[in-house]
Amino acid sequence: MSHLPERLLAGYHAFMGGRYSAESERYRTLARNGQTPETMVIACCDSRAAPETIFDSGPGELFVVRNVANLVPPYAPDGRHHSTSAALEFAVQSLKVKHIVVLGHGRCGGIRAALDPAAAPLSPGDFIGKWMGLVAPAAEAVAGNEMMTRGERQTALERISIRYSLANLRSFPCINILEGKGKLSLHGAWFDISTGELWVMDPATGDFRRPDRDG
Repeated sequence: MSHLPERLLAGYHAFMGGRYSAESERYRTLARNGQTPETMVIACCDSRAAPETIFDSGPGELFVVRNVANLVPPYAPDGRHHSTSAALEFAVQSLKVKHIVVLGHGRCGGIRAALDPAAAPLSPGDFIGKWMGLVAPAAEAVAGNEMMTRGERQTALERISIRYSLANLRSFPCINILEGKGKLSLHGAWFDISTGELWVMDPATGDFRRPDRDG
């Protein structure tokens, strides 16, 4: 019989004796009344870039979907399986979130794979390679820039992919309509896991800036 890793069980007991104990009433309220988060975050699967940790959020505050490289595919009602699109549909249409944040991060493995398409697939299905094909045109342009270092190309594509995802978000009719009415705001952000710095995308220029340095 398989058992949960001891680290998870120890973490659960610490959670019950700490955070859950301190916020038990909030959890009971959420269980009774349901969730009403105002913000959805589309983040990467990377274990170092958990949005709940980065934004120090409490239970019920963020509706989070995570996938490889925090990508949003374009609107495609083709009858196939679309987990990210399904999460978007629920967040926007049912939860009626007011904000959607695409959160990228430094040293992203998916982005690294996109910059090295000649690398051998991890499996015959090459699911990562096909998924990262969403940013293939940008990856080819960035990878071909010999004036940039490997690290500069990595950071550049991490940020460009955020812009791609924001553009794809606007291909969803419901999102485009709600944004046009001022009922929904889209945001881009990039987290540097080595320094803890958060860079926020300027919606007017597309540039990434640190909020603590503005003004």
